[in-house]
Amino acid sequence: MNLPNLVHPELAHVDTWIFDLDQTLYPHEAEVMALIEGKMTAFVARQTGLSHPAAYDLQKSYLSEHGTTLAGLMANHDIDPYAFLNEVHDVSLENLYADLDLNARIAALPGRKLVFTNGDEHHAFRILDRLEMRDLFDGVFHLGHANLIPKPNMATFERMMASHSVTPATAAFFEDSPKNLKPAHELGMKTILVGPKAIDNVDAHVDFRDTSLKAFLDRI
Repeated sequence: MNLPNLVHPELAHVDTWIFDLDQTLYPHEAEVMALIEGKMTAFVARQTGLSHPAAYDLQKSYLSEHGTTLAGLMANHDIDPYAFLNEVHDVSLENLYADLDLNARIAALPGRKLVFTNGDEHHAFRILDRLEMRDLFDGVFHLGHANLIPKPNMATFERMMASHSVTPATAAFFEDSPKNLKPAHELGMKTILVGPKAIDNVDAHVDFRDTSLKAFLDRI
């Protein structure tokens, strides 16, 4: 596929394209995160002795307050974080497929491409390999690189930028989570929200919105 360089005037200065992984590089409908969240709830229930509904509520509370369920568990319970990550990421990827048209659009973006994920290394590369995307990216910054401190923590953004020599004024960040775009906006990055949460979003820290990454790249 012969694709032209990016022409949108508000993104013409971008030389580093940063992508969240889960539900950004693949559609929400693949339900990979639904499987992971189910395993998280089971882990929380086993760890706390709570009923499944109560464990689900606690899991979501930790996600909201700490950025990830894992961060909440680490703050409030004595757990092995890597045992947790290995358990919850051990899910089927049978509904996840490579989209070669999307891959071509990412490849056509001028400049570097990075992945910035709250998942661990094994999960990140397992997903990228399934999507046939590993070779599209110049680097992957995962939870291990962040000392298990997740987005949206500003220190994690700063660590990612230092690791990959990112200049925020010439970077753009794609995410499916509005709260994870706020630090990027504050740093001076262009922010793009994709997925179901983008439709009704009105946050001032979001510069662009679209129903999916592919739809946005098609539009620009």
